[in-house]
Amino acid sequence: MSHKTDLVAAIDIGTTKIVAIVGKKKENGKIDILGISKTPSKGVKRGVVQNIDEAVNSIQKTVEDVQFTIGKEIKDVFVGIAGQHIRSIKNRGYINRDSYDDEITRKDIDDLVNDMYKIPIDFGEEIIHVLPQNYIVDNETGIKNPVGMSGKRVEANFHIVIGQVASARNISKCITKAGLKLNSLILEPLASSEAVLTEDEKEAGVALVDIGGGTTDIAVFYDDIIRHTAVIPFGGDVVTKDIKEGCSILQRQAELLKIQYGSALGDLAKEEEVVSIPGISGREPKEISFKSLAYIIQSRMEEILDAVIYEIENSGYFDRLSAGIVITGGGALLKHLPALVKFKTGMDVRVGYPSEHLVNDSNSDVNDPMFATSVGLVLKGYEHIEKDKRSFVAEEEEMETEQNKSEDEEISEGKKESKQGIMNTLKKVFTDMFNEDDVEM
Repeated sequence: MSHKTDLVAAIDIGTTKIVAIVGKKKENGKIDILGISKTPSKGVKRGVVQNIDEAVNSIQKTVEDVQFTIGKEIKDVFVGIAGQHIRSIKNRGYINRDSYDDEITRKDIDDLVNDMYKIPIDFGEEIIHVLPQNYIVDNETGIKNPVGMSGKRVEANFHIVIGQVASARNISKCITKAGLKLNSLILEPLASSEAVLTEDEKEAGVALVDIGGGTTDIAVFYDDIIRHTAVIPFGGDVVTKDIKEGCSILQRQAELLKIQYGSALGDLAKEEEVVSIPGISGREPKEISFKSLAYIIQSRMEEILDAVIYEIENSGYFDRLSAGIVITGGGALLKHLPALVKFKTGMDVRVGYPSEHLVNDSNSDVNDPMFATSVGLVLKGYEHIEKDKRSFVAEEEEMETEQNKSEDEEISEGKKESKQGIMNTLKKVFTDMFNEDDVEM
């Protein structure tokens, strides 16, 4: 939406659902969710758009619903991006400044960040995010914000998120065909972490695990700095598929079974409890025990968690996460899942709800782990807008400084010319005087 309206709209294009959400930032910094709508996702598999027309239809439907709710038209949106193609690298960059005396400005930092977008990457890829981790000013390390300091050489370590150009372009096409303008693509685990993690957790060390329908997104924080991001191409859909095949039932029946009666720990399920599933096309109904169902779910969830543990270990911070793991996303609501995660990792575990940054009287339906990414996209949208405003102000101040400097130079040059003119006049007067004396003699 237009920045002038003070509203931010975002779209979460997921494997199982597409969510459109509109929020407004209050004076206390909290977000008031004015409208939210979700519709079944079509044309998307494991976080990647595979059928543009189907995806556009789903986007248009959910956008129309949320526009009707808020009574306003959505024009531009922030959109999440995920998928197996997402990868991250680390890099280091620096700039040398002209003087030790001048303060380091926001423009210096922006120049340093923008240089990272120019590093060579594989063909068919593009840089989505450049995330500064810490700065070094003239060999002084561990600096989080060098603006205002003095120094000649400014270095920084960066976490760089890279994705496939084709995937990003397909998302952009979907948004454009839906009659909207794409403001920015935002990595989904970054959005989710913004919505559900506390500042204390980020400082102590925490791993966010967002279990969606088609992907499981991971973000690792330590000392309030993003250390690692990853997207695993498995989510709740593979659990549903295993139930479907293991129990020989329909996909929709398997999904309902998982949500209503599923458990992530087979040992805690009661063997004597069973559920009856209607047979296909008049066939005999099937009875499925809760225990059998739970063991099917546990087997697949353990495989997903093994991949999660591998990524956290790959970050190098597995033993330093004092705040443990926060699970969110629709899959986080699976019964006994926190207990399974704690058993597999040995860490403290909690379910993350996106209420941390919402006003108390905001839309109560939003406070659900499945909307963590959607709420996070709104929060990151405001962050982008505020960053753009700061950049604009910095450019205005720089232009004003240059203009003042130019005016001072003009005044100085004018004074110099005026002084030179007086000297020339005096010189001419004295010359004429001497010439007159020569004539008299």
